[in-house]
Amino acid sequence: MIANLLESEPVTDVVRARLPWTVVGASVLLALLLAYTLFVAYLPAKSRVAHLELELKDLYAREADLQSRAAQNEKRHALREQQLSAVSAERDALARRLEELERELAAARARR
Repeated sequence: MIANLLESEPVTDVVRARLPWTVVGASVLLALLLAYTLFVAYLPAKSRVAHLELELKDLYAREADLQSRAAQNEKRHALREQQLSAVSAERDALARRLEELERELAAARARR
């Protein structure tokens, strides 16, 4: 039996491994999808994102400008309201003083 094993043909014949064409085709298809994703879809999307970020930055600057203008207008409005109330108070005081003077004048004319 051992002699038969020694005389038999070697089991390790070199069989050339062959790649199935479906694996090669799938690999090529995967490479094409990757290239499409990188160059056709990703790069334009990246430039679009950069453009949108610049536009957003511009909008934020405009918003800040509008907010500062609104704050200035609110300050002016508050100042004008304060001035209006001061002028109204002064007008009311002058009207009361005028009424007092008219009463004094009427009293002085009555005494003559």
